[in-house]
Amino acid sequence: MPITKHKDQRVGVFIDTQNLYHSAKNLYSDARVNFGNILEDSVADRKLIRAMAYVISTKTGEEQAFFGALEKIGIETRSKELQEFWGGAKKGDWDVGLAVDAITLAPKLDAVIIVSGDGDFVPLVEYLRINMGTQVEVIAFGKSASSKLREAADNFFDLSEDPGRYLMGYREKRAPREPREGNGGKGKTRKAISL
Repeated sequence: MPITKHKDQRVGVFIDTQNLYHSAKNLYSDARVNFGNILEDSVADRKLIRAMAYVISTKTGEEQAFFGALEKIGIETRSKELQEFWGGAKKGDWDVGLAVDAITLAPKLDAVIIVSGDGDFVPLVEYLRINMGTQVEVIAFGKSASSKLREAADNFFDLSEDPGRYLMGYREKRAPREPREGNGGKGKTRKAISL
């Protein structure tokens, strides 16, 4: 079903940074997520009311430069400390916070954009669409996104379709070269580069 997009449409973008980070790391090794391009393409010349990224901070503070970079491109950060439990278990989770913010801001928005592939957001998407009449778009790496989340949204945008745009440090794997003509097929071929 086609979705409505027009220049006066008010949008809010809610970014689950942990989900995107881990999806990119699992699918593309060392590539880093390009949040600037994701924000630009998600807004798509519409009226951005608010963009929020949900981030986890650690005791070392090494992620502060990342938080600053997000804020520099117009993404507000909501930070929570990484919880460390007895026995070494760690937890950093913003699902409830993201959901509360999306529901709170929905009356001021025409479209809610959730940047995450986490299936835990299915009830949020359904609530926003059915109870609040809000258009909901989901943006994530299709290869790691919940199929139920994809189905629940009005629109799903797959970042995997253009990893070069949405990942920094991404290089496509190259196919082996074909043997050169005129050497009877005995020319050297190069192996595909794997990352």
